[in-house]
Amino acid sequence: MSVIPRRPASPPATSPDDARYWNAADLRTEAKRVFQVCHECRMCVGYCGSFPALFAAVDRDIESNRAEGAEKTTLEDLRLVSDLCWQCKLCYIKCPYTADEGASELLDFPRLMAREKAQRARSEGVALVDQLLGEPGTIGKLGGGLKAPLSNLISANRLARKVQEATTGISAEFPLPRFEAVPFPKWLERHRPAPEAGSAGEVVIFSTCTGDYNETSVPQAAVRVLEHQGFRVLRPEGEVCCGMPNLDGGDVTAVRAKVEANVALLWPHVKQGKTIVVPAPTCGYTIKKEWAVYHDRPETRAVAAATLDLMEFLDGLRKKKALKKDFKNPLGNVTYHAACHLRAQKIAFPGMRLLAQVPDTEVRLVEQCSAVDGTWGMKAANYEMGRRYAQKLVNDVNREPEALVVTDCTLSALRLRKETKATVLRPVEALARAYGVEGDTK
Repeated sequence: MSVIPRRPASPPATSPDDARYWNAADLRTEAKRVFQVCHECRMCVGYCGSFPALFAAVDRDIESNRAEGAEKTTLEDLRLVSDLCWQCKLCYIKCPYTADEGASELLDFPRLMAREKAQRARSEGVALVDQLLGEPGTIGKLGGGLKAPLSNLISANRLARKVQEATTGISAEFPLPRFEAVPFPKWLERHRPAPEAGSAGEVVIFSTCTGDYNETSVPQAAVRVLEHQGFRVLRPEGEVCCGMPNLDGGDVTAVRAKVEANVALLWPHVKQGKTIVVPAPTCGYTIKKEWAVYHDRPETRAVAAATLDLMEFLDGLRKKKALKKDFKNPLGNVTYHAACHLRAQKIAFPGMRLLAQVPDTEVRLVEQCSAVDGTWGMKAANYEMGRRYAQKLVNDVNREPEALVVTDCTLSALRLRKETKATVLRPVEALARAYGVEGDTK
C-alpha cells in the first residue's frame, strides 16, 4: 500500500492566481498523489498515451522494490505523461474521484497536465510549434483573403509541407484546413439578413478562428439557420481566438490576454441579456469552463454563464416547442460523431437530437475520440500515435460508408475526411441543408 494519502491536504491549485500553482515542489507532490489514485484505479488505460506511460512508471518502481506506489516517480515521468495528454477531457468525465462526483480525492487530471505545461513554459519558454499553433487567428489573417489561393497551393505541396514540418514541428501528414478568400466577418458585413431575422431577438455568435478564416461555411450556416428561427446574428468586431491553442502550449499570458480582449467585447451584449452561441465545442468548452479559471472576474463569469453551444441553443428552442420544423430535405442515414469537448460540457448530444427531428433521417451515434483535440494531434511528434488512437473512430464511421458523417468538431472533421474519404459536415450545416437554406442570401 502506498504511503501517499489519497485525499489532498488542501484543494489542488488549479488557478494561476494561486501562488501554489507555480510552485514546482507543490506540483510534484500533487502529481504523485494523482498518479497513485490513477494507478490504483486504471480505468482510463485505453483513453490516451498518458495512462499507459503513468502506469508503466509506477509499475517500474514497484517491481524493482524501490517504491510501494507512485512516490518515486520522477519529473521526467511527469513530463512524459503530460506530453502524451491531448486534453480531450474524457478521463475527467469518466473519473469517479472528481469534485463533480462529490469525491474527496478532488482529481482533475487534465488541469494537472495543463499546470505542468504552464510551469514548463514559464521556465523554458513556449516551444516554437506551440507558438505557431497557438495563433490560428493570426495565421488565418495572414493566409486568407486575397492570399488564400497561394496559401492553399503551398499547403497542398508535399515538399513545402515537409520543409514546414522540419522547421516548425507541424506534421506534414495532418490535413490542414483551407484558407477562405472571403473571411466570415467580411461575409457577415455584406450579408442581407432574412426577412424574419430579429423577430425572435438577437444572439451573438463567437464564430471561432477556423470559422472566420478556414471553414466559413459553418458560421454562415449558423447565421442562416438562426435567422430562419427569427434571430438576428451579431458578431462583435475584434473577436479573437478563445485561447485554447495557447493552453495546449502552456502560454498562460497569451490565454489571459485573449480572454480579457474577448470579455471586453462580449460583456456589453451579455449585460443586455443576449446569449452567446458557439458553433465549435472546443471554443465553447473553453469559454464556459476555462475563461474564469485564467481570468477570474465577475464579467468573465457572466460571459461564461451566457454562453451556449450553438446546437444547445437550438435544442433549447426544440424543448420550448419554438423550433421551426419546416424541413424541406431529408438527410437519410447520418453517422453522428460526439466530439470530446462537447461531451466535456455535459450537455449530452443536442446536435444529434436536432438532426433526429428531420423526417426520413436516421441518426447513429459514435462516441470515439479523433485524438486531435486542440493542437496535440497536429504535431509531427504526435501524429502517428494520434492516428492510431483514432482508428476506433474511423472503423466505427466506416461501418456505414454511404452515410452522411456529422461532427461538431472541426479538427475531427479534418481527420475523418482524410481517413474515410467521407463527406463530413457540422450539425448546423446539415440543418441548413434540411431546411433548404444553404444558398447565399446576400
